[in-house]
Amino acid sequence: MTSDTLSTPSPSSASAPSTAPAQTPRPATRRVVDATTRMLHWLMALSFTAAYVTADGERWRLVHVTLGYTLAGLVVARLLWGLFGPRQARLSVLWRKLQGVPAWLKSLVAVRSPGALQATWRPGQNLLMALAVALILALVVPLTLSGYAVWDEWGGEWLEEVHEFFGNTLLFVVLAHIGLIALLSVLRRKNQALPMLTGRVPGPGPDLAKSNHGGIAALVLACVLAFWAWQWNQAPQQPAADATRWSENRHHDDD
Repeated sequence: MTSDTLSTPSPSSASAPSTAPAQTPRPATRRVVDATTRMLHWLMALSFTAAYVTADGERWRLVHVTLGYTLAGLVVARLLWGLFGPRQARLSVLWRKLQGVPAWLKSLVAVRSPGALQATWRPGQNLLMALAVALILALVVPLTLSGYAVWDEWGGEWLEEVHEFFGNTLLFVVLAHIGLIALLSVLRRKNQALPMLTGRVPGPGPDLAKSNHGGIAALVLACVLAFWAWQWNQAPQQPAADATRWSENRHHDDD
């Protein structure tokens, strides 16, 4: 047997199937919410929640005011993003959805059967979501303005009650918004809050958000953190005499 014969592969070895493991294709996803929109959303949610928690008492008053300023600034940034940002984040998209609310409400009056109600409810889901978002953005304006007036002592207790009213109303709308998301997640068997966390939804197709705008999102976060740091540095320090008196009182209490 010659060396040429030894070096020639046999037909059986050439036709043997490859033993390399086949790679499972990753599920296709597409981007529907950019990073800047998500950053503004979650910073607004955090600011309002923390501001509501710190609303009572003088101990956290400066923190409450700082968060109120932050919320107002974030709403302004969101409005600007809605005017000059990417198409899917435009306020015009929200406005077009809101224009369909009156016709949808009229269609509810004409419902006479469960099947008709189900058909009417489906388009109403997105309309209700849009309405909740619009109400949240709209309520922040009188909430922060009344809070600024209370901070500068422009009025009496009636102004504090106005500020509290708008705070409770906004809380109610936010809770309704969260409840609607939970309900839609159950009905559609899909987490409706996930796109606002990851920015993506499963399924093939083109990205609605062509660019993620991560740099602008990082800039928004940096501005908020810088403002908080500046407020912290500008906060009045407790006088040394008060600190000494507090320490002595605590020492006597311990005795």
